[in-house]
Amino acid sequence: MEKFDPVQRAITNDGAPKTDGLKAKSSVASAPWHAVKQLWESRSLPAKLIILTAAFVLLAEALIFLPSIASYRVTWLQERLTAAQLAALTSDAFPGGQIPSALRADLLRTAQVRAIASRSQGERRLVFPPDGDLTIDYVYYLPPEPDTFWDGLTTRLEQAKDAVATLMSADRTIRVVGHSGPDRNDLIEIVIPEAPLKAAMIRYGMNILWLSIILSLLTAGVVYFALSRLFVKPLTRITSNMLRFAEDPEDQNRIMPETGRSDEIGVAERELASMQRQLANLLTQKNRLAQLGMAVSKINHDLRNMLANAQLISDRLADLPDPTVQRFVPKLIASLDRAIQFCNSSLQFGGVSEAAPRRELMQLKPLVEEVADSQGLPREGAVAFVIEMDALLRIDADREHLFRALSNLIRNAAQAIESVEGKTDGEIRVAAHREGRKVVVDVMDNGAGVPQKARENLFKAFHGSTKKGGTGLGLVIAAELVQAHGGSLTLVESKAGAHFRIELPDRPVN
Repeated sequence: MEKFDPVQRAITNDGAPKTDGLKAKSSVASAPWHAVKQLWESRSLPAKLIILTAAFVLLAEALIFLPSIASYRVTWLQERLTAAQLAALTSDAFPGGQIPSALRADLLRTAQVRAIASRSQGERRLVFPPDGDLTIDYVYYLPPEPDTFWDGLTTRLEQAKDAVATLMSADRTIRVVGHSGPDRNDLIEIVIPEAPLKAAMIRYGMNILWLSIILSLLTAGVVYFALSRLFVKPLTRITSNMLRFAEDPEDQNRIMPETGRSDEIGVAERELASMQRQLANLLTQKNRLAQLGMAVSKINHDLRNMLANAQLISDRLADLPDPTVQRFVPKLIASLDRAIQFCNSSLQFGGVSEAAPRRELMQLKPLVEEVADSQGLPREGAVAFVIEMDALLRIDADREHLFRALSNLIRNAAQAIESVEGKTDGEIRVAAHREGRKVVVDVMDNGAGVPQKARENLFKAFHGSTKKGGTGLGLVIAAELVQAHGGSLTLVESKAGAHFRIELPDRPVN
């Protein structure tokens, strides 16, 4: 506290008492926070959008409120200083500055002050002395316009802090010091109660509060409407379509319709529609394959019975003494045995994998000759068949598996040659050699070759066929049989025709 003394050493706010605010201690329990988090996560996207929009607008208004209320406080005090300066000028019109008591009371009431003092040209003068002793609780100094940006920023921060202090304070008597002219040494000083200032600031703040709420709601509504039309509704439509498609993925009518948008949401719509279309086609194909597998299993059962009857008849043919019959019957019996074995294992393609190979070390050339013989090769005047390998070359493989793999490759080669109309110089060449602990087998032809479209899905069932109406299963089965041995089947680039290479490693040495 201090006594009002207009003849002080300086009229400043130095040494003014300050009060420290108490720091509120708050403890947020984890359980309420968890409940709030769950409540927030359960809200829909539109609800979250409007809540966030309103909250951010209110935050922006709150950041504007403090400078506004601080500026209003400075303006209010400046008006009091201006009224006090006019009262001081009025006192100069009377001899000796003695103002009649009635006029003095009117001037003080108009200026809303209890005492006025001034300093001009180095002289300090008590213009309107107080009625009795006054106790000053706080001193505010209103500086002139700052010269630099940083000085102005510092001044605005100080004014905002003083505005908060005014709103939080009890009724105080304050002294306000300001400049009264272009000369910075000319000062005007007033003593006023702080209650009218606080009341005026509260009224002004409430007006700003209601205006901020109205503006926040209007802005939130406009922003919500715009964002909802641009983003929320498209995302909601995509989400609803995904849920609807999940109920029946095979229904083509549930695929995401494209709106033609060119932004990121449009890209998401197109990509989602593409994935849904691929999934629907894949599921349809799976169902057809399942139905095909059921039909094949039924056919397989009857076919095995027919082949068994044919095998019994061929066994009787073996008893005939005719030389021609004796020459062909072993091949017929071998073909029937192989056909029955194939029927027994044909459904393994629909299972997890082929049966594990029963490997043995055998000569490769006789097996290739047997495959060619089973395919009716060579075919005179149409397809020549050439074997290029050492007669003693041996390979470590399952005989039946390797026979099936080579049969599929050689059959495809013969069909590729015969697909070229008028071709009479067709040739299938099978070459093999050993490289360390693996055998490399090349099956080459000079037929139509493998189209680029078929190369992309060459070893995929029902996608990699090289001829119209084909299933592409031959290459898939051959690749699976070779891979079961730990080997690989690849397409080698060639100038003409097709060139497939089998690399089959020997069994690991224990």
